[in-house]
Amino acid sequence: SSLGLSSKQWYQRRVRGSYFLEMCVGLEKGHKVTTLPKREGPAARKGNKNKRVKFIRDVIREVSGFSPYEKRVMELLKVNKDKRALKFCKKRLGTHRRAKRKREEMISALQAARKAQAAS
Repeated sequence: SSLGLSSKQWYQRRVRGSYFLEMCVGLEKGHKVTTLPKREGPAARKGNKNKRVKFIRDVIREVSGFSPYEKRVMELLKVNKDKRALKFCKKRLGTHRRAKRKREEMISALQAARKAQAAS
């Protein structure tokens, strides 16, 4: 028989599934191997915030407060000028995506300040 197998071996492999037979043509051609699960690389973790990093950034924000342009964005948001705030952020930060993220950050900071004021 082909592939250097005895007729018994060939039959056993054939019975297990027709895909096990190594063919040199067709869709399922080539040596059959078991695919291993893909390992997650370090690039997949990029951007995920660490608890320690989050804590440090919160402390820095608490100590240093907001920069002048962030204060201006918050003023714009207070008077419902969301689009103007976005345009201002975009001019300062360079990209639309960064501007959107910064605007959302400022909105959440305003909400947190309102919540803290309501609690006290």
